[in-house]
Amino acid sequence: MNLYGLGPLMERRQDGGLSFERFRADPALAGLRWPDAVLRDFLFEHGDHGPFVDDYGHLDLSAITWTLEAIPTADFHTMPTGESEAGLIEHFAENPVYWASVKLPEVGRYWEENGTWLRPPLLIDRRLLNPADSGLQVLEGRTRVGVLRGRHREQLHVAFEHRAWVGRS
Repeated sequence: MNLYGLGPLMERRQDGGLSFERFRADPALAGLRWPDAVLRDFLFEHGDHGPFVDDYGHLDLSAITWTLEAIPTADFHTMPTGESEAGLIEHFAENPVYWASVKLPEVGRYWEENGTWLRPPLLIDRRLLNPADSGLQVLEGRTRVGVLRGRHREQLHVAFEHRAWVGRS
């Protein structure tokens, strides 16, 4: 199963006919057994976003297992994202205080108080994309990772570790 094969489900979601609860219960997704947070952020919110599909449409979704892990700040400094949106993390890093609070004020407050994000991003083992690669890649959460990089560069409060959902085979 890959993103291309989920086209009909994505079309129903686009038409506004599916809440997340109904989306999650669709038989096409039953075999995944992914955490709700991953299912929401990966498939429900981004499963039909053009650049996202360009970068990840070929992945065998059923081969990915997700775990919530603590990742050191240093690991995020050079962590890439998909080719179609290369440079986006650095764009967000240029103004971390703005990007941390632009959507919801509580997100900015959480960064100030805890030095990390409120909601864990999704990272993927790069070997799932290319067996010759290594390390992790930002799948979803480019704004959060950009804010982290920018805050670190500007010497603002940043935690030593950050929770992230990590997809591995």
